[in-house]
Amino acid sequence: MSDTTPAPDTTTPADTAPAPEVAAAVPIPETPAPGADAGAADSQEKKGDDDAGDEPQNTLTRKFSDAEWTAVKELRAQLPEIFAEAYAAKEDKQAPVTLWGVQIDPASPKDARVSVVLIKFLRARDLKVAEARKMLTDTLKWREDFKLAEVLKEEFPEKIFGGLGKIYGKSKDGHPVVYNIYGGSDVNAVFGDVDRFLRWRVAFMEKCIEELDFENVDQMVQIHDYEGVSMMSRTPGQKAAASQASALFSSYYPELLSRKFFVNVPTVMAWVFWLFKALVPAKTMEKFSMVGTGPKVIGVELLPLVDAGELPKRYGGEALGWD
Repeated sequence: MSDTTPAPDTTTPADTAPAPEVAAAVPIPETPAPGADAGAADSQEKKGDDDAGDEPQNTLTRKFSDAEWTAVKELRAQLPEIFAEAYAAKEDKQAPVTLWGVQIDPASPKDARVSVVLIKFLRARDLKVAEARKMLTDTLKWREDFKLAEVLKEEFPEKIFGGLGKIYGKSKDGHPVVYNIYGGSDVNAVFGDVDRFLRWRVAFMEKCIEELDFENVDQMVQIHDYEGVSMMSRTPGQKAAASQASALFSSYYPELLSRKFFVNVPTVMAWVFWLFKALVPAKTMEKFSMVGTGPKVIGVELLPLVDAGELPKRYGGEALGWD
C-alpha cells in the first residue's frame, strides 16, 4: 500500500487533486518479483521445507528458503526483547498483540502466520536481522503511539473520503485489488486537515490488509488512477500528506505489495516516474508499471493479471465496479 506505499499513498484528488504517489511511493522497498526459473523456485521451496523441521507450515511458509527460515527463527527468538523495547511504557510488556490480524505472543510465537509476518520485515531489510528487528520494534511502537485502535473506530466523512479508495475484486492469483482514485475530490476538504487525512489513509490500509489471510495470500495489487489530476496547483496540504504518507507506509507496512499500476497518468507525472527509476531498487521497480490512458490501453496491462469479470469496465474489464 509499501507498500507499501500507500493506496492513496500521497493519495487523493485531482485538479483539486493530490500529489502523485508516483514520486512518493517509488522509494518503498518491496518483495522481489517471482523469479523466472520455476525449477530453481521448486528447489528453494524444498530446501526451505527441510530447514523448517517441525515448524508450523502454511502455503506461504513452504516457500521460504533456508536463509529465510534461519532469519525468521533468529528474529522470533528476539520477540521478548522487541516487545520490552516497543512497549517500555506498559506495565505488561509481554502481552500478546495483534498485527495485521495475526496475534503475536512473545511467549509462544511459533505459528505459521507469525512467520509470514516476520519474513516481511526481514525481506524488507534483505534478511539482516538487526535491521529487521529495529523496523519491527519501530512499527509496534508507532502503532501504539498513533493510537491505531482508536483510529480504526473513527468515522470519516463519506462525502470527503468515500471516493478516494476502493477494494474491488481479486487478481488471478487471489490478491485483493485496491484502487486509489486521485481525481475529482475536493482537495481543500481532503487535505485541509493533514492529520485527519493520514488517519483515514492508515485506516484504509488496515482495511485492505483485512483481505489478506497470511496463509495463502499476504500481498495486494494496487492501481493508482490519476485521471483528471493536475500537477500545476498542488496545495501545501497535498505536499505534506504525500511526504508523510510515503514515509509512514515505507517504514511500517513492509512487503504488502504484489504489483502496482499507475494508470491515466499525466505526461509530467510519467517523466517524474522515469526520473525516479534510477533511484529505486530494481526489485521494487519490477513491481511498478506505468500505463497509458483509456480502458482499452489499461486493459492490455491489467487483464493478464485480473479476470475481465473482476476488472471494472473503466479499466478495460467487464465488471460494473463501484459505479
